[in-house]
Amino acid sequence: MGFYHFLSLGIILFAIGVVGFVIRNNTIVLLLSVELMLNSVNLIFVAFSRYLYGTEGQIYVFIIMTIAAAEVAVGLAIVVSIYRLFGTLDISKIKLLKG
Repeated sequence: MGFYHFLSLGIILFAIGVVGFVIRNNTIVLLLSVELMLNSVNLIFVAFSRYLYGTEGQIYVFIIMTIAAAEVAVGLAIVVSIYRLFGTLDISKIKLLKG
């Protein structure tokens, strides 16, 4: 497989993540869409790192994976507290932050 195969797969995965983030109202699906976008960026970084013979892309991947792990921990804690408060995970029914 060539470089353009990995690049096109990363772009397709990122587009699926964006569509999932924009269209869906469930907070779990929104978090999964963000994770899909982060992982597609990781795939593109690794592809560039592999084909340019550098290690910078792999270092960025470790940084992004660390941020993604922190995002999951904080995001799931927020989702659990929102579910306990409202009894639903539908974004359109939660109006706590609207002014």
